Amino acid sequence: MVSIPRRDLLGVPAVLAGGTLSGLASGEGETSAEKTEGTRRLKIVVVGAHPDDPETGCGGTIARYAAAGHRVTALYLTRGERGIRGKSLEEAASIRTAEAQAACRILGARPLFAGQVDGDTETGNRRYEDFLKIIQGEDPDLLFTHWPIDRHRDHRAASMLAFDAWLKMDRKFDLYFYEVYSGIQSQTFSPTHYVDITTTESLKKKATHAHASQNPEGMYRRHDLMNRFRGAEYRCEFAEAFVRHVQGSDHEFRF
Repeated sequence: MVSIPRRDLLGVPAVLAGGTLSGLASGEGETSAEKTEGTRRLKIVVVGAHPDDPETGCGGTIARYAAAGHRVTALYLTRGERGIRGKSLEEAASIRTAEAQAACRILGARPLFAGQVDGDTETGNRRYEDFLKIIQGEDPDLLFTHWPIDRHRDHRAASMLAFDAWLKMDRKFDLYFYEVYSGIQSQTFSPTHYVDITTTESLKKKATHAHASQNPEGMYRRHDLMNRFRGAEYRCEFAEAFVRHVQGSDHEFRF
């Protein structure tokens, strides 16, 4: 874990009580020692229910971490089996797996699939155990997952599986929640942390458009509004927003 001076965590209006994430230099007020410490290679896991969730939820953040030399894994709970009308589960899974792989190449991440089925996700004992084994194998320093209050059952399942793994692993990594389609899917999402994705927004857009089967123009239009709105909150052009679970490690993470 990386110990960060408190002054580096401030960077948004006090009313928002926001912070920044670790692993990349903020470029403001850092000593050489802090820059060296901050460049330690991190292992980051981004959990999404379907292909396109990690990309639309925090694709800009994924690209920033990857560009800084950190190892980023996009862990998809399903292969989007029910995401293409008129296609069988197997056909849709094949198409959407390829799209996820292409998106990950754009962002610099490694795709991984947890083996559940779109629209039929579960959180029983066996599923919790199986997911825990995956997370233990990845041994992350930092994990992002869906905000748990969400209209989509698969999103809620992914969030609870990740949360349970965090508990079972004795909270050894920091846990952050991201938003998707806030107000439509993610509900009552109030950020604690932001990432300026102005330099990587174009990669996020390109990765989203790699999901050609999912009406990417329409999908990205909504997320573009979110990126701009969070950027206005964080006083930059484009940003992604997160909620940090306060009972994580003893150290904050930052960009």
